[in-house]
Amino acid sequence: MTDRGADPPQAGATKNAALAEVSLLLAVFFVGMDVVSVKYALEGFPPLVFMPFRYVLAGLLLLAFLRLFGRNAGAKLGRGDLLALAGLGLVGIAVNYLGYTVGLSLTTGSNAALIIATAPVWGLLLGIVLGLERGSWMGALGLGLAISGVALVVGGGLGSEGASVGGDLLVCVSAFSWGAYTVLSLPVLRRLDPLVVGGWTMLLGGLAALPLAFTGFPGLSGSLFSVGWGAVGAASWTAAAYSTVLCSSFAIAAYQANVARRGANRVLAYLYLQTLIGLLASVVLLGEGLGAAKVAGAAVILLGVYLARRA
Repeated sequence: MTDRGADPPQAGATKNAALAEVSLLLAVFFVGMDVVSVKYALEGFPPLVFMPFRYVLAGLLLLAFLRLFGRNAGAKLGRGDLLALAGLGLVGIAVNYLGYTVGLSLTTGSNAALIIATAPVWGLLLGIVLGLERGSWMGALGLGLAISGVALVVGGGLGSEGASVGGDLLVCVSAFSWGAYTVLSLPVLRRLDPLVVGGWTMLLGGLAALPLAFTGFPGLSGSLFSVGWGAVGAASWTAAAYSTVLCSSFAIAAYQANVARRGANRVLAYLYLQTLIGLLASVVLLGEGLGAAKVAGAAVILLGVYLARRA
C-alpha cells in the first residue's frame, strides 16, 4: 500500500526547486538593498566598527542555525580545512567588505552598486591567470567594456555630491576580491557543505578585521571607543540588523545553497537584478541622481559582464 499523504518524488523536487528560487530572489532583493542599509548604518557606526562585528555575528548566526537544525556546523573540520576557510575569509570577507564598507562611506550607493557588478569579470580574469579558465576574444572584450564602464561611472561622479574617486577605488578592490573569492572557493566547495563554508568564512573573515574596530584608521574611520552609543539612532540599529541577518546570514546561505544546487553560472545571472535593485534603491531612497555618464556606464558594465560570462 502507498502512503496517500506523502508527496510524489517529482512533486517534492518541484517544491524544493520553488523554495530555492524564492530564497534566491529574496537574497537578491536583500543584497540589492544593502547599499541603502549600509548607508543608514554608517550614520551611527564607523565603518571599521560596523563591518567586523556584522560578519562575526552573521557567521555565528548561520553556524548556530546549522546546529539547531541538526546539520554539521564544521565540528569535524581539519586543520587544512580551517586554514583554507581562513584564507577565503580574508579575501572574500575581510578585504572585500572592508573595501565595500569604507568605500561606501566615501561614495554614492549607485556608484557602489554598479562597480560591484564587475565582480564576475575580475573572477574570470583571475581564473585565466591561474590557468583555471581559457581566455577568449569575447572575455577580453567583456573585461575591456567592464573597465570602461567603471571609468564612466567614476568620471561621471567627479564633482557630484557624495561621490569620490577614493571611495570608488575601494569598491573596485571589493569587487575584485569578491570575484577572486568565487574562483578560489571552488575547490573547498567541492568537499565541504556550502553553508558551512559560508558560515566559517564570515566568522573568520570578520575576526581577521576585528582588530581594526579597536584601532580605527585616521581619516577613514573612528574606533569602537569613538562611538557615541546614546546618539546611535533607531534607523542605524535597524539597518545594522538588516545587513547582518538578511544581507549576510540569510543571503550568503541562499547563494551558497543555490550555487551547490544549480551551479555558479545560473546563480550569477541574478547579478543583473541585484544591480538594478541597488541602483533604483539609491535613487529612490537616498535621493541620488543619475547623470548621462552613469547611465551609460551602467549599460557598458552590464554588457561587459554579460559578454565575459558568455566567454
